Amino acid sequence: MAKKSAVAKQTEKRGKKICILDTNILVHDPTAFFAFPHTMIGIPSIVLEELDAFKREGTDRGRNSREAIRLLDHLRELGSLQEGVALDNGSIVKVLFLKEKNIDTSAIPFSLHVEDNVILFLALMLKHEGYHVCFISKDLNARVKADALGLEVQDYHKEHVSEQEFYHGWKKEAIPAGELKGDYPAILEELAPHMEPNEFVLLESKNNPFNYRIFRFVAKDIFKAVQMPNLRWSLKPRNPQQMMAMDLLLDDTIKFVCLFGPAGTGKTFLALLAGLHKVLVEDEYEKMLVSRPVTPLGRDIGFLPGTIEEKLHSWMLPIYDNMQFIVHAAHVEQHMSTLEESETRYNKFRKKKEMKKKERMTSLDDLLHSGKVSLEAITYMRGRSIPYQFILIDEAQNLTPHEVKTLVTRVGEGSKVILAGDPYQIDVPYLDFASNGLVVASERFKGQKIFGSVFLEIGERSELSEMASKLL
Repeated sequence: MAKKSAVAKQTEKRGKKICILDTNILVHDPTAFFAFPHTMIGIPSIVLEELDAFKREGTDRGRNSREAIRLLDHLRELGSLQEGVALDNGSIVKVLFLKEKNIDTSAIPFSLHVEDNVILFLALMLKHEGYHVCFISKDLNARVKADALGLEVQDYHKEHVSEQEFYHGWKKEAIPAGELKGDYPAILEELAPHMEPNEFVLLESKNNPFNYRIFRFVAKDIFKAVQMPNLRWSLKPRNPQQMMAMDLLLDDTIKFVCLFGPAGTGKTFLALLAGLHKVLVEDEYEKMLVSRPVTPLGRDIGFLPGTIEEKLHSWMLPIYDNMQFIVHAAHVEQHMSTLEESETRYNKFRKKKEMKKKERMTSLDDLLHSGKVSLEAITYMRGRSIPYQFILIDEAQNLTPHEVKTLVTRVGEGSKVILAGDPYQIDVPYLDFASNGLVVASERFKGQKIFGSVFLEIGERSELSEMASKLL
């Protein structure tokens, strides 16, 4: 009697349970079949067909499809994908085919002209053969249909992060008002062992939440008191979380910052304000680079005419809006300063002296023309090296972890990168709160000395904007 293969022995040990991966899983993460230790993993043959169709694309979907195919080809060299290839983590990967004798279309109430339904049909046939089938997909409708067929279904979370437990970057403690007066409140010693580097603690008076102090944990038992930033223009943070964000944005030792928050909390505004101050006033960076995904809200209006700069203008309108507000505030301050200083001859003399030192804020178009600010498409940032720049990636919740990795690895010597976005508003299929690049990057970098993250929870855009965020 022939000896059983190692794959057959492992299959017997784990019984007849099999996890079937949908195409979108491998498109989302080409290495997904390494994420299920001690499990039999099934790749339906139609998934290979779909990957083959996607591989020609120049998009992230095409890149991931090619990577998944390369990994499967490597596994093919280790054994037969039809019989199953054993991985080092104890799992087995095999390609699944529909057997002609099992093709009974009456067994599934969905059209088999749709690829997703063919995958579900294969899973259903395996269940009828006695397998314990688990269908894994990031497609909500596919999961609903699989559940309706009586199949076990799961979403794919390589690193699950709940909306309640994700890293906010700060903690809040209520203490007696008298303890806030000291240079170093005693409670900080108790909190230190539970703090991450560059994590903030908001100490509030028990009786008055508007009486507070903010500290940033540096290392061991060292905390830094956070003060209101001294900016050239008459703009400043409006709430404690905005103060935390500005503290990270203006600290040149922090090379990577993630800003979270709903619409109107000031993520983009604060990053632009800090970037302009660093570039125009402090001269710490050669220029500020701003980019954001070109993901439309609602129905797309189709291709836009014109040059790259003209196309980008439409996508960068939120940047223009924030810049307009900053420029307006700076001009008002300069105008009021001129009126006050013109009252006496002494002040006129002081005005001339100070105006030589004072940078005058110009429009975004002027900054673009002078090369102090650049607006660039994420599409063209692969392969670049970007030194000595203040880099803002807006709407980062619409990026995959791989796209964020591609962008952050472009950061050259002397540069700083900021990811800003709202993980509760994602406009890209197959991305959710736990799997988008913004949240994944924050969770992975948590604890690093060159990284800081802040969740901004208070809306400052307008009363109507804040009310809409809560009610709609």
